[in-house]
Amino acid sequence: MISFPIKVMFFKLVQFVLKWSSKALNFRTPELFTGAGSSLLLCEHMGRTGAKNILLVTDAMLAKIGLLDPIKAKLDELGIRYTIYDGVEPNPTIDQIEAGLALLKGEKCTAILAVGGGSPIDAAKVIAARAKNPLKVAHMAGLLRVIFKPLPLFVVPTTAGTGSEVTIAAVVSDPSTTRKFAIMDPNLVPLGAALDGALMAGLPAHITAATGMDALTHAVEAYISRNSNPSTDAEAVEATRLIMQNLPRVVKDGQDLEARQNMALASYKAGVAFTTAGVGYVHAIAHNFGAYYHVPHGLANAIILPRVLDFSKAFCIERLAYLAQISGLRKGQETPTELADAFIAHVRALNAEFGIPTQVEQLREEDIPAITDKALSEAHWTYAVPRYMDKAECRSFIRQMLPAQS
Repeated sequence: MISFPIKVMFFKLVQFVLKWSSKALNFRTPELFTGAGSSLLLCEHMGRTGAKNILLVTDAMLAKIGLLDPIKAKLDELGIRYTIYDGVEPNPTIDQIEAGLALLKGEKCTAILAVGGGSPIDAAKVIAARAKNPLKVAHMAGLLRVIFKPLPLFVVPTTAGTGSEVTIAAVVSDPSTTRKFAIMDPNLVPLGAALDGALMAGLPAHITAATGMDALTHAVEAYISRNSNPSTDAEAVEATRLIMQNLPRVVKDGQDLEARQNMALASYKAGVAFTTAGVGYVHAIAHNFGAYYHVPHGLANAIILPRVLDFSKAFCIERLAYLAQISGLRKGQETPTELADAFIAHVRALNAEFGIPTQVEQLREEDIPAITDKALSEAHWTYAVPRYMDKAECRSFIRQMLPAQS
C-alpha cells in the first residue's frame, strides 16, 4: 500500500500541472454591467448580440414575488421572445437540467438568460452546454469535457455568494447516487453578466448571511491555495476586504444598496479568484453535505470554514495574518500567528452574529465514511490545499460536526 506522504507528493504534482495548465487556458470573463438597473442594460446587450428567442431560467420563488417583472417588461420592449423555466431548486439535479433542455428545444430557444442564485445559474450553464454537446450531464463531470461552445448564456445573479456568473464551473446533484459533482470548462463562462445590487434588496437576512459567507469562503480558499498567483491574490484580498466591511451591514439592513452592490462585486471578484486558484476542503465537504442532506451550500461552507482554517493554519500563517490586517483586525504589534488566530476567531464571530450553527443537524455517524471518501477524492485530485488530510483525519474532522446529543 502506498504511504500517505507519497500520495501527497503525487497530489502536489497533479496540482502543479493544473496550475500551469490554467495559465495556458487564460480564462475569459463575461461582458460586465454593474449598478442599479444593470440587469436591464444586460437585456439590451443581449438584443445587440442577436438574441431573439430565449429560455429564461430561474426558480419558482423569484417568479412568484415579481422580481422578474422589470426584466420581462424590458424583453417585451426589445421584442425578445422568452420562455420561463422555473423548475430549478437548490442543488440542481440532472433531471431538472434535462427538463429545462427539453423546454428549450421545444420552444426552439437560441440563447439563455439565467436570473437567480447559484442554482439557476449553474443549471443554465449545463442546459446551454447540453444543447450543443453530445455528452450526457454526468459524462461532462470533471475538467474540459464541454467539447463544443454552449448556447449564448447571459446571467443576472440575485445573491452575492456563488460567483457563478464568472466561473468555469457548474455544480450538479445526482440524487440516485448521492453524488454532487462539478463540470469545469472555460466554455461555461457566460457571455454577459449584470451585478445589480438593487435586485438583492429583498433577500432575507439568513440567506444574505449564508451566501455572503459562501463568497468569503471562495476568497479565502483561493488565497491560501498553492495554485494562487498575484492576479488571483489581488482579487481574493479585495473580495475579503469588501465582504468584511459590507456583509454585516447588509445582514442588518437589506435595503443598504451601497453595501448590496459592494457585496455583488465581492462575490464576482471571489469567483474570478477561485476560477484559477481553486478552493479546498471546505467545498469538498460542503458539496457532500449538500448531496446527502440538501444543506444549502453557503450555510455548509460557513459551518466548515473556521474548522478548515484551524486545520490548515500552520501551513498558511502569513496569508491568514494578511487577511486579518486587511479585515481591520490588527490592534498593535501582533505576531503573524496571533493575527491568523484573530482572523479565524473573527470568522467564527461572524457566524455567531448571523445565527449560523456550529453543527450539521442532519449529519449521521453512519454516513461519515462515505462522505469522507467522496470529499477526499474531490479535494485531492482537484484542489491545491495548503495541508492535506488523510482518511482518519478527515473522518475525525467531519465527526466534529455531528449534532450534539440531547
